[in-house]
Amino acid sequence: SIPERMNVKLEVFDMIGRRVALLVDETRSSGNHQVTFDASNLASGAYLYRLQTETATITKSLMLIK
Repeated sequence: SIPERMNVKLEVFDMIGRRVALLVDETRSSGNHQVTFDASNLASGAYLYRLQTETATITKSLMLIK
């Protein structure tokens, strides 16, 4: 959910810090948004995702299980 129109960047990284996916890098309007992540070319394991906006950066982990 984005409170106002702003630049948004959503990336996925492996555990050694290499970016494995760039999901969003654009200006988005206010409101709720959904992104599809096609991880078919990635191995099972732990990854980090980072959501950056003009006002905040959030980094969380995810577990990919195939």
